[in-house]
Amino acid sequence: MKYYIIAGEASGDLHGSNLMKGLYSEDPAADIRFWGGSLMNAVYSEHQHGDGFVRDYKEGAVMGFSQIILHAGKHLKRVRECCEDLLRFQPDAVILIDYPGFNFRIAEFSHKQGLKVFWYIAPKVWASREGRIRKLKAYVDKLFIVFPFEKPYFDRKGVDYVYKGNPLVDAIDGSPSASQSRQEFLAAAGLADRPVIAILAGSRKAEVKTMMPVVSAFADRMHALPQYKDYQFVLAGAPSRSLQDYVPWLAGREEYLKLVFGQTQAILRHAEAAVVNSGTASLEACLIGTPQVVGYAISNFNYQIGKRIIKVKYISLGNLIADRLVFRELIQHDLTADNLVAEIRRLIEDQAYRGTMLDGYQEIRQALGGTGASAAVARTMIQELS
Repeated sequence: MKYYIIAGEASGDLHGSNLMKGLYSEDPAADIRFWGGSLMNAVYSEHQHGDGFVRDYKEGAVMGFSQIILHAGKHLKRVRECCEDLLRFQPDAVILIDYPGFNFRIAEFSHKQGLKVFWYIAPKVWASREGRIRKLKAYVDKLFIVFPFEKPYFDRKGVDYVYKGNPLVDAIDGSPSASQSRQEFLAAAGLADRPVIAILAGSRKAEVKTMMPVVSAFADRMHALPQYKDYQFVLAGAPSRSLQDYVPWLAGREEYLKLVFGQTQAILRHAEAAVVNSGTASLEACLIGTPQVVGYAISNFNYQIGKRIIKVKYISLGNLIADRLVFRELIQHDLTADNLVAEIRRLIEDQAYRGTMLDGYQEIRQALGGTGASAAVARTMIQELS
């Protein structure tokens, strides 16, 4: 069968790659065409030869209301390009992975063309823009959700869904970094044999621009403390970013602030603690078992709009799953270098506090279910098409 998959962000590329593995396993003759990233392309290249990789998600990722307005023209052009490509390919199923601003338009178009539409990883209508539920019901044949707290929500809303667990469990447990020793990691990353504090500043350019002044000042303050002068603060370069996105904050800090690309999970695994921008990365830290503090800040314009429409108690998926504050969230004006120093020091120095957080992580992992989610979703999709 023919599948057209659309992922618009780094997390979608990760989950899309694992879903593709499942589709190829269950349907060896699968013909896949996709919008995604390097992870999806690597899986595609193992099973098919051709031009199935349509467009890289790095070309279109934006965040915040102001950025969406500024890039509206490019956004509409990509929508048209995608619709034309869908008509040429005529897939048996269109599989949309999160990325609602773009994918709702594709869902509507695909439905009107009589194509089967699956949505994998639900748009976060439980957090904001609940009116989109009407579109889910109208244009999506089957919704595949990945968080346990979504089940009662979509039950109440009368949305038909499938829940097979969370694919991030497989992605973490099956990662090459899971079997990599600390010494192997340090050597591969070009790092010294010194303790690591991880910094994950987000994947979008706007996130990096907002987070870096704060986290670089945090690294300065920590490094100035005698007990932390030998620590190295390892910045995980996002796959959608380049060296130039980080350069302004690296100069003069080369001794202790290190930038490493392509090893985000390994950096988390071998860190004493982590500062993490909210998103999939914070849930990765939970599953890996790295004590963390989440930091999140955006422009004041976007923040003023966002706080009026976002309805959830927490911004981090791990805390939402646990339905309590397992780890701290420093949001907007609370995200300061001094607050980060205080929290990271507590995570490293207060063993009871650290242990309580790690116990909470176990609750989160158990709530997400076991392994095999991606394969189970792929199997169900194929059954839906049979």
